[in-house]
Amino acid sequence: MHSLSRRAALVVLLLSSSLSSYSAPTPGPPGSATDPKKPYALIIGTVFDQNQHPVYGVTVKIRRLSDKKARWEFVSNHTGEFAQRLPAGADDYLVWADLKDPQAAKNTEVKVHIENDERHDVNLHLKLEEKKSQDSKIKEKSEKKDAKPENK
Repeated sequence: MHSLSRRAALVVLLLSSSLSSYSAPTPGPPGSATDPKKPYALIIGTVFDQNQHPVYGVTVKIRRLSDKKARWEFVSNHTGEFAQRLPAGADDYLVWADLKDPQAAKNTEVKVHIENDERHDVNLHLKLEEKKSQDSKIKEKSEKKDAKPENK
């Protein structure tokens, strides 16, 4: 009986010391991006291919129109979706898919105007027409070679 009460006391002591050392996560300084009380705008979107299917793993970038470089960068999830919190307040943003072909990436650009703490839905449509046209030119050249009559 004596050892049981000693074990119970030890368990209570350990629990109380571990709880006293636990501190809840702090939200960060007021006004910071992690401050849950600060209002924010939200851009939510989906990346689609040329057949209107969602695309996984596409790098999406966002920048203010006044900036030259992207400030936010992330990857579309398994359902082609992405989301990004932005500071609340009037500003214009550019959202695009970062593709290897700069012209194809430019074709996906979408301008978004944020007025305050609001949500905007965006769809980015990947167009692979440039690649298809290049592939068809190569195919035409190879067909022309095959179609030439042989001189004997």
